Amino acid sequence: MSQHTAGSLANAASISAMAGLSPHYQKQLELAQQARLSSSPHHHARQHATAARASILANANGSASGLNGNLAGSGLLAASTSSAIAITAPGGGPAANANGNNAAGNGTGNGNANGNTTTTNNNAENMNESRMSVASHTNGSAQQPSERASGWTSIDMGGMLIHNISKELFRYTFLTHLYLNHNNLISIPSEISKLCQLALLNLSGNKLSSIPAELGLVVSLKELLLFDNELTFLPPELGQLYQLETLGIEGNPLGEPIPSLLQKDGTVGVITYLRDMCPIGNPPADREWVVLEDETYGANAIGRPFDETCTVMCYNTLCEKYASPQAYAYTPSWALAWDYRKDLILQDILNYNADIVCLQEMEIGQFEDFFREQLSQLAEYDGVIYPKSRARTMPEFERRQVDGCATLYKANKFKLLEKHNIEFQQVVTQRPELRQCEDVLNRVMVKDNIAVVTFLEHKTTGMRYMVVNAHLHWDPAYSDVKLIQTALMIEEMDRLMSVWLKVHPTDPPNQVPAILLCGDLNSLPDSGVFEFLSRGQVSADHDDIRDFKYKPFTDGGLSHKHALKSAYAQIEDLGFTNFTPTFRGIIDYIWFSTNTFTVTGVLSHVDKEYVGRTVGFPNAHHPSDHIPLVASLRPRQPVAPSGPRKVNFNNK
Repeated sequence: MSQHTAGSLANAASISAMAGLSPHYQKQLELAQQARLSSSPHHHARQHATAARASILANANGSASGLNGNLAGSGLLAASTSSAIAITAPGGGPAANANGNNAAGNGTGNGNANGNTTTTNNNAENMNESRMSVASHTNGSAQQPSERASGWTSIDMGGMLIHNISKELFRYTFLTHLYLNHNNLISIPSEISKLCQLALLNLSGNKLSSIPAELGLVVSLKELLLFDNELTFLPPELGQLYQLETLGIEGNPLGEPIPSLLQKDGTVGVITYLRDMCPIGNPPADREWVVLEDETYGANAIGRPFDETCTVMCYNTLCEKYASPQAYAYTPSWALAWDYRKDLILQDILNYNADIVCLQEMEIGQFEDFFREQLSQLAEYDGVIYPKSRARTMPEFERRQVDGCATLYKANKFKLLEKHNIEFQQVVTQRPELRQCEDVLNRVMVKDNIAVVTFLEHKTTGMRYMVVNAHLHWDPAYSDVKLIQTALMIEEMDRLMSVWLKVHPTDPPNQVPAILLCGDLNSLPDSGVFEFLSRGQVSADHDDIRDFKYKPFTDGGLSHKHALKSAYAQIEDLGFTNFTPTFRGIIDYIWFSTNTFTVTGVLSHVDKEYVGRTVGFPNAHHPSDHIPLVASLRPRQPVAPSGPRKVNFNNK
């Protein structure tokens, strides 16, 4: 029998053996075979360098056909075919090898059978390939190593018989590819979680009997290759790797149901199973209450402070229809389920027991069927809710599934005088000068965000409260829309205040109501929305609006007359109000009028140690991707605002 015939029969037998396997498992076996063929030192770096050299040669041959003599004479052709150049770590210093030593020079550390380190005189090309860098060429000449100092993102230490990994390696948080395959590693430090940009991690062909649960925090991973180790167990925290496309586990003595899940559903099936097996874990420490001394409170305070304080809560609850497994693929299905989350949301509201509660993303049906009754019975809350504008054209069944803003208040403390829903779409249609703005029609009117306004009266003091509960548009590409929505909201609030004070005159007359503006404004502290609310104005050439056509509305900029301040203005370490794997920032606020309130305390940040071991919210302990904000405000005797500020909304 010829060698060719024997090879064909072997291939046929292999194909026949694999015929009964699922496509998922066939791919697993193919990848495992590829991994076993990559056991030589720096295999992946060598492959990369060879391919890059071939590409460089091809480009050089194609573009320099008429210039070979000149290139050869100048030495540039030789430079274009040189091997990979040496790499220094970003910042200038040489990269550390796996044993914590500097990797510069001609030596490469190889662990022997006794775990000692010997030095071999590998050439410079071998060392350079281990960092997977290929010379970059401009005008036919290779760049110097110093010019590539911040360009490399991969390290290949495969096949080096390494026994231990220096924790210095985990300083290189820019790494996207890390090859530690075919060494003698028996453990991986938990500090690997610091490599937050890692897309590929190859640990195949080692002696690992376990991997750290902290690896589940590296949610950027798309390939995790663990072929041919001694793993009998996968930590359920790996279920948080929601972007993982390839999990290589062939050649490990893993027990069921992992092998069967891989055979049936592939990597997705295994990750989903592990995610739903995640334990609840230890809860975070309680958020501390921070007592504040407002700079205007005391001898220089405006008016006389009342004895009673008012506590305010702002909370985006993440409504059921938005909490999909696709959007929150890192959250266990049981923790994402509405029946689980709604009880935690209710408990949050009851625990903080604020006098006024502003909720966003609250579905109409959920509020009417569950929250209204529960909060009334358990904490004497009454309240109002309005849906987003889309509900206008829907039948009742569909309307109940639309989310909106709900404002609750303690019925034993406050009396509801008036309520109104500011629908930005409707406000625009009622303003002729706005309908002339091209971008108002194309950008603002197509968003159905709202702000719910309630006019409350304190039953004991008689003090009036204008409470605005807003949820602005979410998309970062629409910063202009958020700013316009905010300006419209303030203008409508002023209009309503004027009307309601005539219907409900104060005693003594002309007392200005206290203003509370709460909500998910989807705007960071460096945004135009924040500047507008805190400073009272933004210029017409502000970055958020200058490139859009909102004239004449924005002629002369936007301004308002109120002195507003964020209740968290003095808190520098809040960290975030919205926390997911891809975003962490402050976008929720409690604003108050400084002539009627002074802030006395706020609820502080989430336990930082807990956050450090968490991928994002929602999870078992936090039912929303937002956290609740709570502030305590001491009312002052209200006085009319003064100063040069004036409304500039081009009213006719």
